[in-house]
Amino acid sequence: MLDIRNLEKVYGEGETSVHALQNINVSVKRGEFMLIVGSSGSGKSTLLNMIGLLDRPTNGSILIDGTDASTLNDNSLSSFRNSKLGFIFQFSNLLSDLTVLENVLLPRKIQGTLEGAEEEARALLRTVGLEAQVNKFANKISGGQAQRVAITRALINKPAIVLADEPTGNLDSISAETTVQLLKSLNKKLNQTFIIVTHDRPQFGDVDKIVTIKDGKIIEGELEASLA
Repeated sequence: MLDIRNLEKVYGEGETSVHALQNINVSVKRGEFMLIVGSSGSGKSTLLNMIGLLDRPTNGSILIDGTDASTLNDNSLSSFRNSKLGFIFQFSNLLSDLTVLENVLLPRKIQGTLEGAEEEARALLRTVGLEAQVNKFANKISGGQAQRVAITRALINKPAIVLADEPTGNLDSISAETTVQLLKSLNKKLNQTFIIVTHDRPQFGDVDKIVTIKDGKIIEGELEASLA
């Protein structure tokens, strides 16, 4: 599902250049649940941005579902990203003047595939326990509920890969635990690949794979241990 080969990301030039990522090689299978961990400034969010095609690598390649993203122009890249990837952020980033249902439907509006979308959105909202909130405005629900709406929005396009950047970082401990269990449950139920950046490794318990980043590089021992 995901194959990263010899990935490098350099910001700046000459003496002021910063090697944010160096020689990153990772493969992830369909349906796997992978964590990217590391200290602040280690490069883990940069790696997630690369996988999410939000920034282009300096060198190397990223293959998603068999397609090399480096071969796509900007328009094709945008369309590919919208159809293949779902994004969950630390903050839910919901539009407060839209209802829960309308927020979930936004990616389908962007994609231009609204036929049957409302029924699918309502079904997903039932799955995450928000069937009673569908017509509430986004600013009238709790933080934990807002993050579940954001998760549903990330899933509405049936993405091949769901990417989450610190999805529990803005939640209290109870809501965070609920969110973790929901993500893991959806991963198994939908057989979609989930890639999560987190500073709280223990919170996620058993997962399929862990990639530890330090100074822009994968700590090989950690990766090998996670694959054992």
